[in-house]
Amino acid sequence: MFSLLFQKKHRNFLKLWLAQLISQFGDRIYQLALVGLIAERHSAGNVSGLATLLAFTILPVFIVQPFAGVLVDRWDRRTTLFICDIFRGLLVILIPFIFIHWQSMVPIYGIVFLVVCFSRFFVPARLSIIPDVVPPANLLQANSLMTVTGMISFVIGCALGGFLIDFYGTRLGFLISTAMYFISSVFLISMQLPRKLQDYRRRVMSTGKLLVDHLKKSVWQELKEGFVYLIQHREIRFIINMLFVVFAAAGSVYVVIIIFIQNAFHSVTKDLGLLAVFLGVGLFCGALAYGRFGKRFVWFQTIFFCLVVGGMMLVVFALFVHLHPDLVIASILALLLGIALGPIFIAANTIVQLVSEESMRGKVFSAMEIITHLGFLLAMLLSSWLSHFIEEVWILVGVGVIFVGVGFVGQFKAHNLKTIIK
Repeated sequence: MFSLLFQKKHRNFLKLWLAQLISQFGDRIYQLALVGLIAERHSAGNVSGLATLLAFTILPVFIVQPFAGVLVDRWDRRTTLFICDIFRGLLVILIPFIFIHWQSMVPIYGIVFLVVCFSRFFVPARLSIIPDVVPPANLLQANSLMTVTGMISFVIGCALGGFLIDFYGTRLGFLISTAMYFISSVFLISMQLPRKLQDYRRRVMSTGKLLVDHLKKSVWQELKEGFVYLIQHREIRFIINMLFVVFAAAGSVYVVIIIFIQNAFHSVTKDLGLLAVFLGVGLFCGALAYGRFGKRFVWFQTIFFCLVVGGMMLVVFALFVHLHPDLVIASILALLLGIALGPIFIAANTIVQLVSEESMRGKVFSAMEIITHLGFLLAMLLSSWLSHFIEEVWILVGVGVIFVGVGFVGQFKAHNLKTIIK
């Protein structure tokens, strides 16, 4: 898998890999800084404050994402990634200055909203550009490596961010995040567009008929095409249904588990960051193992097996931390949870890339983002409301049980899907 980084013909992929490593490190620092900011303004353990902030990070999925996939398929993907990182850096650097001079959280909500708007273009562009710089035979390895990149960034970002923000405050976190976005943009703009794509875009721009046909379709028409395309492809439809459930479960857990850990260990970001490190190491190991051995298994069997094991580990983690808040044991359980969940998104993204046409990838990934984040948002708001009546531990246990149930049911429902990652 790592050999992709050292081959001259994959130099563009190396730059993309480095850019993601750096920008996702910035993402982690930025997210932890937001948690610290809410704790400073509202006090730690405030479920409603976190839920409101997170709601502003999800709303762009429904407002911007429908257009993002269509436009990403029309634009140069490398330039799109570059512009997104530049503007995210410029916006994030504004947060500490606004926080100092404004008591209201509304301007910060606005900036967070805009940052995520640019991320909505960044995600489908990043996922769509991978097959442009890597041949089909190396897609599984490339996706595994990109996922591993995310895990490395997750681990480093949480390890450093949790301690830095706890000891030096949120402002330093926002400054570091800005620097990471700017450095990432340098690697992205230095990528060379593959010649076949350059030639295609030249033909489109130089041939009047192709240009007219390309621009004749409205954004809404292409958006409709994207959703019809999803409905007609059985594997993609199956993946989206599965990811909807996974993201709904993640939404139920996201805010609740942050407050659960803060209350159990009596800190704002330090212990949260440490546990996130072990979760990230587990995700890294799970992704690495799947990248090495994934071809031996049917993709849907891998996904549902991981859901069963991950659900069990979430139940064990919640009950143990509730009854015996030992940081060492909790870290080991977080590590095992990460190992169980690591392969899920590699398998899902690889299948979608393999069965999607090049001209439809951006729209497909955008539609996936909309549907999965809808599940995330609804479940997050529901769990935030339920936390006023039910202890956080029992919400986590309930989500773990749902994971296990979906995993077992999925194994039986999906037995007739024959698609195998090749």
